[in-house]
Amino acid sequence: MDKVMEYIWAFAVGGALCVIAQILIDKTKLTPARILVLYVVAGVALTGVGLYGKLVDFAGAGATVPLTGFGYSLANGVKKAIGERGLIGALTGGLTATSAGIAAAICFGWLVAVCFKGKPKG
Repeated sequence: MDKVMEYIWAFAVGGALCVIAQILIDKTKLTPARILVLYVVAGVALTGVGLYGKLVDFAGAGATVPLTGFGYSLANGVKKAIGERGLIGALTGGLTATSAGIAAAICFGWLVAVCFKGKPKG
C-alpha cells in the first residue's frame, strides 16, 4: 500500500471513530465523559479478542490516536507485562505502556492552566 493510501485510510478510520462519538453525543443522553470511557473500554475489549490489532495494522494512526487506541495500548502493555512478570504485570503493565501519554497530558494540562484563565460557564 502506498503512502497516500495509508494516509487516506488513517483519516477515514479516525474520522469514522469521531463520527460515531459525535452521533453518540447527539442522539443519546450519554455524557462526553461516559463516551470517553466507553471508547477506552472498547479499545481494551477489541484488543482482548484480537480485532483491534488488525485495525491498527490497517489504519495506523487512524486507530492508535483516538481513545480506543489508548485502550489498545493499555491492553498490550498488560499482556506484555504478564508475560514478563506474571500476575503482578496485570497491575503494572497498562501504566508502564501508557506512562508517556499520561505524563504528556498532565504537563500540557498544567501548561494550559498556567497560560490561560478559566471562566465559569453561564
